[in-house]
Amino acid sequence: MLLSLLRKSKPATVTTANFHLSSTLRRQQPHFSTETHSLSKQALESLVLSRYRHGKFHGLLSDVVAAPPLLLTACQNLKKHTPDTPPPPLTIDSVSTHFFSFQELSFQLCKNSFDVESCCIPVSQRGKRGTPLVLPNLKLKVVIEAIRIVLEVIYDDRFATFCYGGRANLGRHTAIRYLKNSVENPSWWFSVKLDRELFGSSHIDKLCLMLGDKIEDNAFLDLIRRLFECKIVNIELGGVCLGRGLPQESALSSILINVYFNGFDKEVQDLRLRTNKENPKFMEIGLVSAERDSDHVFYKPLTIHAVRFLDEILIVTSGTKIMTLELKNKVVKFLEHDLDLRVDKLSTVIHSAVEEKIDFMGMELQAVAPSVLRPPKTEKAIRAQKKYLRQKEVRLLELKNAKERNRKKLGLKLLKHVFRKLKQSNGFEFAFQIENEVRQIFRTWGEEVVQEFLGSVDERAEWHRNLSAGDFLSLERIRNSLPHDLVDAYDNFQHQVDKYLKPMKAKKMLEEKVKRAEEEDEQKYAQRTIEDLTRRCIKVKAPMELIRKAVRMVGFTNSMGRPRPLTWLMVLEDVDIIKWYAGVGRRWLDFYCCCHNFRTVKIIVTYHLRFSCILTLAEKHEATKRETIKHFTKDLKVSNIDGVEDVHFPSEKEIKMMGDRNLSEPIPVDGALDLVLMRLASDEPSHRCIAHFCDRNDTTVYRIQLQLNGLGKNFINKSIQGCLMGSIHESLHRKCAPLCRLHVSEVYMGRLTLQDIDCTALLDFD
Repeated sequence: MLLSLLRKSKPATVTTANFHLSSTLRRQQPHFSTETHSLSKQALESLVLSRYRHGKFHGLLSDVVAAPPLLLTACQNLKKHTPDTPPPPLTIDSVSTHFFSFQELSFQLCKNSFDVESCCIPVSQRGKRGTPLVLPNLKLKVVIEAIRIVLEVIYDDRFATFCYGGRANLGRHTAIRYLKNSVENPSWWFSVKLDRELFGSSHIDKLCLMLGDKIEDNAFLDLIRRLFECKIVNIELGGVCLGRGLPQESALSSILINVYFNGFDKEVQDLRLRTNKENPKFMEIGLVSAERDSDHVFYKPLTIHAVRFLDEILIVTSGTKIMTLELKNKVVKFLEHDLDLRVDKLSTVIHSAVEEKIDFMGMELQAVAPSVLRPPKTEKAIRAQKKYLRQKEVRLLELKNAKERNRKKLGLKLLKHVFRKLKQSNGFEFAFQIENEVRQIFRTWGEEVVQEFLGSVDERAEWHRNLSAGDFLSLERIRNSLPHDLVDAYDNFQHQVDKYLKPMKAKKMLEEKVKRAEEEDEQKYAQRTIEDLTRRCIKVKAPMELIRKAVRMVGFTNSMGRPRPLTWLMVLEDVDIIKWYAGVGRRWLDFYCCCHNFRTVKIIVTYHLRFSCILTLAEKHEATKRETIKHFTKDLKVSNIDGVEDVHFPSEKEIKMMGDRNLSEPIPVDGALDLVLMRLASDEPSHRCIAHFCDRNDTTVYRIQLQLNGLGKNFINKSIQGCLMGSIHESLHRKCAPLCRLHVSEVYMGRLTLQDIDCTALLDFD
């Protein structure tokens, strides 16, 4: 009896304590904006710039990061959604009800009492020793995103123009677009390779000093330092985990790397400006007086181009090798002495831009002639084009004859109808006049016939010979014996015959047209030859050998290069198998769509991945390939719950239309070939979906399987990781993730990465 009374009184005590805590927070909570919705870009800039005084930003943690509207904006950024069905916007009340208290978080940030250690969850693989992976919970992710937003507003306009990665609309494809469109005539280049090392205490101290140049807020800087100490923000220079959406990578890493390298970017920018000043352009110094003379003078100015994507650096020059060597020494010296970084000097070597390829951002770069990028048509292609044009003319002639035939039939029907009406009655009574319309129709027909006749030189020559033969009126005695009106009419007729039917003028026009076309071809050939001799452009290629090696290593193809099924995918549903293949294919297509050999990547996706998926489905259902294609079709259509057929795998027509024109920023590659979600066949209690700010409870538990984990990391070549696959931390292997139907589909399709789910809420089931 006493125990039951105690159990009943406990919730009341907790409720009373929560009420007192809430009232205390309301009394001590600082005054913020009363806005309950996320902030726009202008509002964010106004909020951050309002703390700018005397050349520095003050009170960022207590007055900006702790502001509920900014925290709500961070929550909205973390919540991913499909562009077709955007969810309703988050509110402070909904977040406080389902996830964590906004008032408590804002109060802790304002008073600098936020406990970072309590929000860090170590994740380790059961039964294996090793360093556990420390991940932030959802509350800490919101704080990190709020810090990233503040740093982006402060530093984004201060970064150099060649700084890519971790910035809005400035990713891999934007850097490649800059190299292809702006860099011309490169002579030498080198890529700075950093030794693989973690951000140590010396790097963190130097980073905080750099942040202190613009931010006068010790609490804000101490919070960033604590994130490093708790291993929540873990930057590995020279690795392969940056910018790939892996769970061990923090969202704050990219912008902190850009801040750390900002001094290096300014140094390179000063070198570029100094070089441009010492080597002015040819036309600016007035050495060429006329534009006509400038066509025969070719001058290659000395230029320096730089591209930095996070910790990958590429320097391109159009000068001598000695000048490039001096520039490389300056760059290496600055990185080693000023930024305290270790440079791999054996890999940081100068290459000839024309004769050697260089690897950058997982792609191969080389300077080539313009004709290599846009090759002229071959003789075979020209013959095929002429054949197509002839076939087109034949089809147009057939359509014209059919049109004339239909007109004739229609005219005969009209005449027959008119004669029948005339016989039956004394005439027609029209309510409107149609003479003008009829004249217009006959005039159009006549003009078409005349144009067709005048277009044929042979027919004009034949008629001109017939009408000009036997010109007896050219004799003077005969002309004098005839009336003058008749002679004048005949002369006028002969003049019109010579004007419209004489073939010499038409033949001359055709010869001039052919001659003009030949001259244009010669001019284009000469211009193309000159450009090939004087210009060099950047050619970007996908590393096809590494892609084929990865395809063969995963098991898409056998040793002969033929598609084969993946037996470890047979436990999935049919739609999940198709989505898994579609996610891998779309991520490869998005990543390499800016490459010159993109057609080869299309073949791998269209043939190898598509038929590997078909063979996997065939082996699962113990059917033949023909029966599987008949059921799912070649586009791998599958019916959803409503019975509507959906196409998840890109169709052949869609892949054919992809290219550089449809350029978009690629989705980070988060171990697409490694991650598989296996659905558990058990009646576990329902859990909330672990996607960021998803409050759905109708979830299914999936086990995370890292298929390449058993091969050993030494087996996976670092170069393959660098261009294709990110390495998911082995601590997540065989963890269980409750996901709703929408978000598990987004994970399979590659639109949702492991950074977009709360990995601290993963479950451990046997």
